[in-house]
Amino acid sequence: MELSERIFGLPQNLDLIHQVRVGILANRRKPVAHSKDRSEVSGTGKKPWRQKGTGRSRHGSKRSPIWVGGGVSHGPRNDKNYSKKINSQMMKKALNTILSSKFKNGQVKIIEDFSLSDAKTKTFKEISNKFSGGDTRKVLLVLPSRNENILKASRNLNVLVNSVLGLSFLDVLRSNEIIFTKSAVEALNK
Repeated sequence: MELSERIFGLPQNLDLIHQVRVGILANRRKPVAHSKDRSEVSGTGKKPWRQKGTGRSRHGSKRSPIWVGGGVSHGPRNDKNYSKKINSQMMKKALNTILSSKFKNGQVKIIEDFSLSDAKTKTFKEISNKFSGGDTRKVLLVLPSRNENILKASRNLNVLVNSVLGLSFLDVLRSNEIIFTKSAVEALNK
């Protein structure tokens, strides 16, 4: 089968792959940890004691970070923005670079066709064992379009099933083996 050089023939670019991976993981990040600073802690704004004459050190607020029950200084905040910009051209090139390196390492297989008449995990496992050699750990099966029977049958196994349009950068990066159908490669070339 003729494979496109712009998808399966690119040189390795580890810097680009790292930059896109870090960007995707940063964009997924949702900051949860949040500590209250002195303006958010409940309490009075009254001066605890007068400025002079008590022999004690001067204080202006019970909400100060040095007081027990006061605010936290430099603590984690949930309003921090971790997102990074990833250009669509960067994403495409990084995906194609990974596909190229996996293809050169022999981790990409192309099969004629893959279909199931019913959504049975047992049937799917028998068929997928022929392609993956019995080891279905971190296998990605790429189909030309979404197929409900195959999705349901593969749910209990460690096989990821994706369509060409829904091909995930992280799924491709993490998978040990990628199995394309012939029609999926043609759709990917387009």
